This record gives sequence, C-alpha cells and structure tokens, in this order.
Amino acid sequence: MRTQVAIIGAGPAGLMLGRLLDRIGVDNVILERRSADYVLGRIRAGVLEDGTVELMEMAGVNGRMHQEGLPHTGCELSFDGDTLRIDFEALIGRRVMVYGQTEVTRDLMEARARDGGPVVYEAQDVALHDVLGAAPRVTWRDGGIERSLSCDFVAGCDGFHGVARATIPPERLTLFERVYPFGWLGVLVDKPPVSDELIYAHHERGFALCSMRSPSRSRYYVQCRTDERVEEWPDERFYGELRRRIDPEVAEKLQEGPSIEKSIAPLRSFVAEPMRYGQLFLAGDAAHIVPPTGAKGLNLAMSDVRCLFEAFAEHYRDGSPAGLERYSERVLNRIWKAERFSWWMTTLLHIFPDTDRFSRRIQRAEFDFLAGSRAAQAALAENYVGLPI
Repeated sequence: MRTQVAIIGAGPAGLMLGRLLDRIGVDNVILERRSADYVLGRIRAGVLEDGTVELMEMAGVNGRMHQEGLPHTGCELSFDGDTLRIDFEALIGRRVMVYGQTEVTRDLMEARARDGGPVVYEAQDVALHDVLGAAPRVTWRDGGIERSLSCDFVAGCDGFHGVARATIPPERLTLFERVYPFGWLGVLVDKPPVSDELIYAHHERGFALCSMRSPSRSRYYVQCRTDERVEEWPDERFYGELRRRIDPEVAEKLQEGPSIEKSIAPLRSFVAEPMRYGQLFLAGDAAHIVPPTGAKGLNLAMSDVRCLFEAFAEHYRDGSPAGLERYSERVLNRIWKAERFSWWMTTLLHIFPDTDRFSRRIQRAEFDFLAGSRAAQAALAENYVGLPI
C-alpha cells in the first residue's frame, strides 16, 4: 500500500486532518488500534473555541453543530458562594460553542465514510519505520496478517499512550510534566442543566463544575482524590457533594437523575518538545496534555491539525518545506500559552493537599482582583475563547 500521509489515530484530530487533506486532494490513510464503536463511545469535553468552530466550517462538517450546538457568550466563576460572570461577547466580541467531542467525532466519521476515505480500525501492533528517511513505512497486523503502508509523512494523532511519540528516541525529546494531586469525578445525566452557561466553583471542600451537553443532558464534576474509585461515589453521595460546593440558589435548581456515565479523570500538564522527528509530526495529546479546567484539550489538538494541514498543503501545492520546518515552533508557542492558562485556572479553583490559610487568601485575592478588573476579565475571556492560531 502507498499513500502520501499516514495518519495514526482516528480520534477527532486524526479524522479532521484526514478530512482537510481529502478536500485538497492529498491521499491519506488513517490507522486506529481501537474499534470505531470504542472511539465513538469515549466521553470527553465539549467546549469549542471559535477557531475550532471555524475549522469545522472549513472541513464542511458544521451542519449539525450549528443546529444542535449551544453558543455561549460567557461563563460563571464562583468562589465560596460569591459569583462573577465573564461576559465574552461584551469583553472581546467573541464566544464559544458547547458541542460534545463525541458529536465532533461522529460528524467527522460520517464525512469520512461518505467520502470513502480509508480507515483501518483495530490495527494491531502498529509500528513506524524509517521516519528519518525519505520513505517512511507503517506496519501493523490485521487479523493475523502483516500489512505495510509506505508514505511521504506520518502524522501522529494517537494520543498520550500512542506509538507515535514512543517511536522518537527519548534522548531526542524534552518532556515537561506536572501531575496534580487530585482528579475530577464526572457524571453524565439526562436532566436539564442548572444554568445556560458553565459554572466553575471554588469551595473549601474542593472544585466543582456544572456543564452540559445539550438542553436536556448535563455533565457535572467534583474534585476528588486520585486514589478514590467510582464505586465509592454512588449518585446520592455525588449530588450531595456537588450541592455543597455550588451556590445555594444554583443548588436548588439541580435536578438529580441516575448517572448514565461516571468516571474519574486524573489531571496533568504535559508537553513533549519538539513535535517533529524526521518525517513524523505529532499533534494533539500525543504531544501535550492540559488539565480540563481551561477547556483546551480538544481545541489545542484542532489548532495543531490546522497548522499541520497548512504545512502539508504548502508542501504539496507549492513544493515548499517552510511550513513543515516551522510547524513545531509555531504550535508550541500557542501550546505553552494554553498550558499556562489551564494551570492558572486549575490553581485558582482547586484545593491542593498543601493548601494552607495563606494559600487560600492568595486564591481569594486573585478572585477579587479578577472581579474588580475589566482588563483581567478580558484576558481570561481571550484565553478561554481561544488565542490566535
């Protein structure tokens, strides 16, 4: 088999890159180690920056998003019951879209199927070869049969535990990581959300978030220890803890229901530099992870994909390597700004094990400064809605 770009990973990043390349006539094959049902069943965040919305439009997969997505012109921060609304539209004239990552994946999968683009699911033992040379290869097993794919470039969109980054020798990478001493316990429930906008709450008992996936489906989170298990959190305990951490008026509106999904996600910040090794290019979680507090994970992956697509387009259209040579530096500049914002939001809103009275006063002072400064609110809005690509 032969193609121009081999894409490892059929999550939203890999599917979006394949979709964009298809639209300019660049051949590509997507390899995924999981099944299509597994990929589509993953529950992830759903706040899209305006740049991600624009990319969905560029890819021609925006119809259902504009019909079912929920435009949000602001969000609410709560600190020990005191509330502050960040008005994105009034502050910077932009907004975000609440549209689940699962739905983004579904739209891209359906477009890929309509176009007949090749996707190999359940590809076993994927390995990359000769990525430093002019003719890289990807091999895998399909039902016990060895397969091989020659290509010009490999795009590693296969996540934190994927094979793409693992192919790069450790001495050629610099890794930066911060593991946070807590996780998020998330519950998905078929009940209307308590608010039309996301509510981020700081409380002495820990962080809480009231979010949504649709007008009839809510997603709620509470901060928990990393050594806790989902089984220790029956619905009754979860809702009781959530009510304690959010504003009493909001708590009164909370409609409880049986959870249809419940999971604990650890929080970490991670960056791998550089994001190119020969003809291998990393994108998305393969190269960076952010805590979900700033709603940046999917959006960072999509901005990587946009930059990588533009670099491939420049190569195949103009014969210029400039975009590929600048790719790593270009995306890392934006990635570190998103890492900073996500770290800042996490630090402001969570209780750390070593949080003492001084630390709590600093958090309070940060919130009070934000509440009293339009410039600080505008900076938050600019980062949340998305910095320029």
